[in-house]
Amino acid sequence: MGTEREDPFAARAAVARRAMVRGIVAAGELTDPAWRAAFEEVPRHLFVPYYYVGVMGGYERLWREDPDPARRERWLAGAYEDRPLATRVRNGDLVSSASQPSLMASMLEALDVRDGDRVLEIGAGTGYNAALLAHRLGDERVTTVDLDEDITEAARAHLAAAGRRPTVVTNDGARGCPRRTPFDRIIATCAVPSVPPAWLEQCRPGARILTPLATGVIALRVRDAGHAEGRFLHTSAYFVPLRGAVGAGRMPVHTGGLPRRATEDDLFRFLLALTAGTLEPQEAYALWQREERPARERYGVTVSGERQWAWLDEPEGPYLWPLGSPAPHEQRS
Repeated sequence: MGTEREDPFAARAAVARRAMVRGIVAAGELTDPAWRAAFEEVPRHLFVPYYYVGVMGGYERLWREDPDPARRERWLAGAYEDRPLATRVRNGDLVSSASQPSLMASMLEALDVRDGDRVLEIGAGTGYNAALLAHRLGDERVTTVDLDEDITEAARAHLAAAGRRPTVVTNDGARGCPRRTPFDRIIATCAVPSVPPAWLEQCRPGARILTPLATGVIALRVRDAGHAEGRFLHTSAYFVPLRGAVGAGRMPVHTGGLPRRATEDDLFRFLLALTAGTLEPQEAYALWQREERPARERYGVTVSGERQWAWLDEPEGPYLWPLGSPAPHEQRS
């Protein structure tokens, strides 16, 4: 695969990319000019040479080398739609995807990077998010980690095709990347049931950690190697879980007897996922009603030594729920 200048799709891709960015901006994201420039200039299609779209009974594969010109055009157009793209399917199950660009934009802006920051990304995936980070901060300040060597090799190739060379490491994401510490920011692209201790240990005091948890995204400020605290962003977020993390980001299965409007409400689903294994669905529903459908920003997470808990409104308030332990392996969404 050559550089974008040698790419026969480059001109049409540039038009589609500008349209994608205009849509994200219109939705209220990409208010930072530096991040807008990154999305305008990093070619997403180079990171998804193939992907899968859902069809009746399974998935259909679209790829850039399809002999059918119409299907190649579908592939290119889909690469710049503001939606997640399934990039790895095993035995009919989705195991990895490229995240929705508008959600990526929201998370990257919430990461609140500054010039000179060193960033660790957990979950290399296609390499697209690392490319955006490298565009903003420089290749030498970005490290991205994934468990599977085939994923990291592919990400490294995609990044090189786009002219970017951040550090790509094959490692268990829950263990971070000790040889590249310390970090000023950590951003995860997989859902975790709790915050891996290694992440805090590899951060500078004052660092920021952004990670999917339940069906939201928690933004933590790190005080030291054993303490961090923060609140959830307003947005919903559904990511492939940390590999082996049973129940991460999932609703309890038994919700019989609850009103349909509750079980279909995104905020109630978030509360169920956050308190799974701690509150019965009926208890969660009573709380949800009593607190008048609390928005995600009212919830937070505290890490204090070996204890981690989620809370509503206040870290030491009346509503507290312990978080589970992270599993040892991770998988990019």
